[in-house]
Amino acid sequence: MRVSIKTYGCTLNRADSDIIGSVIRDAGNSLSGPADSDVVLVNTCTVKSATSQKILYYLSNLERQGKRVVVSGCMAGANRDLIERYAPSASIVTNQNISRINEAVEAAMGGNRVVLDASSREERLALLSPIGGAVARIPVSDGCLSSCGFCETRFARGPLHSFKEETILRAIEQSARAGAREIQLTSQDMGAYGLDRKTNVAELMERIMLIDGDFRVRVGMLNPEHLHRYLDRLIGAMQGGRFYRFLHLPVQSGSDRVLREMGRKHTTAQFESMVAEIRAKLPGITIETDMIVGYPTETDADFRESLEMLKRVRPEVTNVSRFGARPHASASRLAQHNHDVVNGRSTVMARTVRSIQHEINDPYVGRTFSALMTEETPRSLNGRTDSYKQVVIPVSERLRIGDIANVKISSASANALYGSVAQ
Repeated sequence: MRVSIKTYGCTLNRADSDIIGSVIRDAGNSLSGPADSDVVLVNTCTVKSATSQKILYYLSNLERQGKRVVVSGCMAGANRDLIERYAPSASIVTNQNISRINEAVEAAMGGNRVVLDASSREERLALLSPIGGAVARIPVSDGCLSSCGFCETRFARGPLHSFKEETILRAIEQSARAGAREIQLTSQDMGAYGLDRKTNVAELMERIMLIDGDFRVRVGMLNPEHLHRYLDRLIGAMQGGRFYRFLHLPVQSGSDRVLREMGRKHTTAQFESMVAEIRAKLPGITIETDMIVGYPTETDADFRESLEMLKRVRPEVTNVSRFGARPHASASRLAQHNHDVVNGRSTVMARTVRSIQHEINDPYVGRTFSALMTEETPRSLNGRTDSYKQVVIPVSERLRIGDIANVKISSASANALYGSVAQ
């Protein structure tokens, strides 16, 4: 059978799609494009309302076309009712049942529908069979320890379940042997990794440093509430050169009152203090953060506090999201802001973020950086510096994905550096 995989959402979802692909291939089936496939597998996301609407529209189109469909991912765990409304003939497989994905594929092929949602804590990472590529995505856990008012992902992935270190290390070794030059560690919250196993992400990083191979590692998103437990050890691991000097620490708001009402377990002062310490000990590091605008209880004064916090901290990357009520999230039961208010705040914050990021990136023009090439488009090669800054150069006959090049920067935008291979 030929199966196509359509993936929405974060790096963790894409990592799950890699595992799903391994399970499908190991059963003797093949992967193909949607037009040539016998079964379409849709790996879904439920973080943002806009993304959910795109997925449901896509599923309804597949249903109208009479396609054989299997739905996996976070929507399969949190929003089964929506899937059944828009694609009633689709089979459903939750994240905890990826090992059984071929049962659903075979059922769909036979014109039947199954729902595989049994509670399971399988080490699905052990199912990964790397097939090459410059970038490998390695999930390290499922679930989280937080109860944020804006998020329903915990309903899809359940409580924290950290995968065994040996399983993670083996997946990294196998991926590196298959040609991976960049390893992306990913989870719902890297910050919580290991707390159910009496360990933590810093200890995992120390073991990764001992793996032979020519590759770099990007650590995924860490919630600030956990970082204080192992900050010194994490910084020490990042000083060794195996890891990109990059951390994604989502603060979400610059108002302590809003953070409390969101259910976040850190303050703005704690966030700013950690960022200051990290920057002092890891010069040149890229700090990425996330901000939500228009949370139901956010006032104009709270929003101004968020803007001022961004101006103080000046993150190298800030992802701005407009609040959208998710069905299982507690904030969905609160009185919601008018769309014009949310859109207006989003526009103002996005403008502030672009200004900050431009001011950070513009001084890089004229400098030369080493960059690992990780992506290719018809017109460009995209790479990452040691600080995980994106570098874009014209397609070159001399370079390919996985190569390292010295790049002289000729221009910069708020989101990337542009240049050419240094002579």
